[in-house]
Amino acid sequence: MPSSATPRRAELLDDLVALFLAEGFRHLTLADIAARLRCSKSTLYALGQTKDQVTVNAVRRFFRMATGQVESAIAARETPGERIAAYLHAIGDALRPASAAFMADLAAHPFAREIYEQNTAIAARRVRELIAEGVTAGEFRPVHASFAADTVAATMARIQNGAVLAATGLGDADAYDELAALVLDGIRE
Repeated sequence: MPSSATPRRAELLDDLVALFLAEGFRHLTLADIAARLRCSKSTLYALGQTKDQVTVNAVRRFFRMATGQVESAIAARETPGERIAAYLHAIGDALRPASAAFMADLAAHPFAREIYEQNTAIAARRVRELIAEGVTAGEFRPVHASFAADTVAATMARIQNGAVLAATGLGDADAYDELAALVLDGIRE
């Protein structure tokens, strides 16, 4: 959404994100969305000219908000271990409001899936940085930070594409909590 967005457009986009998180988005038409958000279809066109554009803008907004929450969660943490734990738990917390329908729609919609994949890759790079920081600080045993981060990234990709849910029954949020415990137990001195 452009930086010139009005407060009403921002509020509408936030309401759209909440609707999508609760119910998913693939089954909704623009008319359905307008009715649910109590606005006109022309008002929705301020968020995108097509349903795909509206969807992509809402998914981007969700991930921007999630990124802000995640980075805020680690800002006050002092040690690399605290930051990694906070980071992975915060990802789980950000995903917790997402319904199974939303997660399935993310996986099925090519543009939304691409946004999720991009955010997963960014998160994996961030974890690599935090692991390397902990190794350098002597808080973690001298693990190969890139290998550890690659392993985390592979698990994050499996969480993102639904493979972890299928194999374990763990939703994305709970899987990130388990990943945080596994990573920290594996790299601490």
